[in-house]
Amino acid sequence: LLDSVLPHKRHQGLSTGQYLLLAAINRAVCPTSKLQFANWYQQTVLTRLVPADPGWLSAQNFWNHMDLVTPEHILEFEKQMTQRLVERFQLDLRALVYDGTNFFTYINTRTPAELPQRGHNKQKRGDLRQVSLGLLVSADFHIPLFHKVYAGNVNDSTEFRSVTEELSAHYRQLAQSCDHITIVFDKGNNSEGGFANLQETPFHFVGSLVPSQHADLLAIPRRQFRTLSTAGLEGVEVYRTQKKVFGQPRTIVVTFNPKLLEGQLQGLNVNLRKARGKLRDLQTQLQRRREGKRKGGKAPTLDSVQKQIHAICSAQWVEKILKAEVRKVRQGLKLTFHTDSAALDRIGRVQFGKTILFTDNADWPDEQIVLAYRSQYHIEDAFKQMKNPHFLGWSPMFHWTDSKIEVHAFYCVLALLLTSLLRRELARKGEHLSINRLLEELAAIRETLVVYPRRQGQRQFPTATCLTRMSDLQQHLFSVLGLRRYAPATC
Repeated sequence: LLDSVLPHKRHQGLSTGQYLLLAAINRAVCPTSKLQFANWYQQTVLTRLVPADPGWLSAQNFWNHMDLVTPEHILEFEKQMTQRLVERFQLDLRALVYDGTNFFTYINTRTPAELPQRGHNKQKRGDLRQVSLGLLVSADFHIPLFHKVYAGNVNDSTEFRSVTEELSAHYRQLAQSCDHITIVFDKGNNSEGGFANLQETPFHFVGSLVPSQHADLLAIPRRQFRTLSTAGLEGVEVYRTQKKVFGQPRTIVVTFNPKLLEGQLQGLNVNLRKARGKLRDLQTQLQRRREGKRKGGKAPTLDSVQKQIHAICSAQWVEKILKAEVRKVRQGLKLTFHTDSAALDRIGRVQFGKTILFTDNADWPDEQIVLAYRSQYHIEDAFKQMKNPHFLGWSPMFHWTDSKIEVHAFYCVLALLLTSLLRRELARKGEHLSINRLLEELAAIRETLVVYPRRQGQRQFPTATCLTRMSDLQQHLFSVLGLRRYAPATC
């Protein structure tokens, strides 16, 4: 399919599609730089399955071919690939999940590229330039159907507005296999413009709202909620209503999850404990300076101490619960703080454990809406996997031009596609493994060249290729996946 979509360089060894396939496999099993690409290739059975002169796999040759790949080629490939996935794998398109993430880079500030920009980094590396990736995956083993690379300083809600326009172009093709497609996304993608564009498409949606912006929904007492009994939703309580959101009347489902409540309370207690410890340390420092036990250095000002307090209490909810006050006294500055128990109780009682969902699927039951929203874990798992340094890793990325970054993203998404399909096929055959475990087990199945002593009259050492000893699981994978057809005849 790649070769049918992408242009070729004549008489230049491998095709552009073959280069991309090898790059995707490399990303899936052993991410390396293009300088190490040929070395990696020579240590795999790909030398037999996709024969290539090592010189063809130089970084220069690779990028000479990749420079032919444009965003239009990538988009066309994804359209045709989606059609093949539906036809050959009966992919379920009823619920698709969209979200965005970012990947930090080490690209120099002076490098003239538009995609790498500084922004809010989800890996806490705001000091570095980053590249953002929007991804649409199936709720069926997070198989990617569409991706878009965008500048690192563009927030998700802004980008979602343009993504909805591009997704609408895909709808006609997708609708040939499924006439009711629902996109699931989280509140980080919400915007007036995004929903205005989405309203013009045939897609349905399930999303969530920022709780603090809907105090009226949070104030609904728990006694008005009903408890769900569906498998996987035990203990979850819901309240259903209607409300005008982003200019349109929508079905609202407020959920209460005791497990979410427990997790949020644990997180808050950890943050409060850390903040109290830092405030006590600051309190002691100010006291020692007042008592003359700490000399030298510039004395802290009221403004500088207030900034320190703000930084200490910056974690979510902490500033509303820990009330700190610093004031001038004769000898210097004095800090006092206390816990607002009423605020802590109100947050725990009114907001914690609750999620506000909204949708245009007014005929869906509460259980279906909640389960659809929960399918977001598929894309969260996909992003987590792409940030794994051992398998499916986006890093290392040693490219600094926009066109090369887009191609890099393309073969990273291809790697996710291949491994997600592999995992899905194994699950259908009763073997449920994580991507990491699956690739670890498969990597342990290796070929070994055995060299025997020469006998009299033999000019060369006799050799034979055999497979390494396999565990029961590896033997099962070897059999289920039919890997015998790739092994040498002597094995």
